[in-house]
Amino acid sequence: MSGYVGRLAPSPTGALHLGNVRTFMIAWLRARSQGGNVILRIEDLDHPRDRPGAAAGAIEDLKWLGFDWDEEYVQSERKDLYRDALAALRGKGLAYPCVCSRRDVESAQSAPHEGDQLFYPGTCRDRFASWDEARRAIAPRRPCWRFRVGNDVPPVAFDDVFAGHFEEDVAKTLGDFPLARDEGGAGYTLAVVVDDLAMGVTEVVRGDDLLAATPAQILVARALGGREPAYCHVPLVVGPDGRRLAKRHGDTRIASYRAAGRRSGEIIGALAATCGWCRTNEEVALRDLLACFSLSAVPKAPCGVPL
Repeated sequence: MSGYVGRLAPSPTGALHLGNVRTFMIAWLRARSQGGNVILRIEDLDHPRDRPGAAAGAIEDLKWLGFDWDEEYVQSERKDLYRDALAALRGKGLAYPCVCSRRDVESAQSAPHEGDQLFYPGTCRDRFASWDEARRAIAPRRPCWRFRVGNDVPPVAFDDVFAGHFEEDVAKTLGDFPLARDEGGAGYTLAVVVDDLAMGVTEVVRGDDLLAATPAQILVARALGGREPAYCHVPLVVGPDGRRLAKRHGDTRIASYRAAGRRSGEIIGALAATCGWCRTNEEVALRDLLACFSLSAVPKAPCGVPL
């Protein structure tokens, strides 16, 4: 095996669909084409949105499509690691409790922002001596932990394998960003960084909707004394309205295609055709794509629903 370690990271907030599979296909081929390892990591920390049976369903769908992996992890079973990492950041003065609601943060904006990334000016910096004190201030709501981004932190720049050079001045565009929404420190941003470092992931292949979230994750990795992996953000599958594939675009769940009698080779072939690796309407097995896999053949633009 080579030193390459990649990962597939489904979240059990819904069923696996064509958009997920296209990104996972690129990630799997990228790793296997280099003789590398593939890790399956179930990212199940979004508890209010997690759906019973979704993780098992995703695993079943992935295996039916021809995916395999060398190691398997479940984030909800790794909370001790996240708690230790949060404690380490607190010990360095880089994490503090915050009681501001999203509405509070929105009202503090000096300029309009799009999407989920809002600038946080550090309202709660040095405001509370402990999590318990912060919680008493807003009971029954809970505080969150934020990462302290110093004003002297230089812009974070990296060369994405697919998207190219990306740079963001986090201190000016994002400010102190959330790390976790419970005392134990099991939030998405912190968890993915801790896991990628602990699992030795060398390259993260994922959708380009997460490109803007990467600089914050790099700051956390460096604060924990680790070296961040390389990143490869690829275009998404989108609906006719140009927005990321979702229920509003119809049923594109793999489970539904299976129930309708579609073959795995049809689905892989349709997705591979959007990447330039085979002809339209050609059935192909996932492993057979290793012979023609080329990241440079993947179009830079988002693709439409291929089935």
